[in-house]
Amino acid sequence: QVQLVESGGGLVQPGGSLRLSCAASGFTFRTYSMNWYRQAPGMGREPVATIRSSGSNRNYADSVKGRITISRDNYMNTVYLQMNSLKPENTAVYYCGVLGSWGRGTQVTVSS
Repeated sequence: QVQLVESGGGLVQPGGSLRLSCAASGFTFRTYSMNWYRQAPGMGREPVATIRSSGSNRNYADSVKGRITISRDNYMNTVYLQMNSLKPENTAVYYCGVLGSWGRGTQVTVSS
């Protein structure tokens, strides 16, 4: 079955950077678009970024454009989310998702 394991979250100061990873297994990774979502405290889960199977096409939520980059390694079955210039409002649990499945998420806290 689909398994997704996110990692790389943590506590970072405003303006800092983090690189999240999502290790995938249980499906043919290279043939599927991959997605990152986030859920802030008291809020619903919202899409952050999507990358097509080949990595050639990427889409971002307007709120993160210019500060976040999604990428993937189809040999390592891993999708990444590079986040720069982080703000307190970026505090959330970040999840990767595919085929209706989600990982457990990784907590990102932006605070001084």
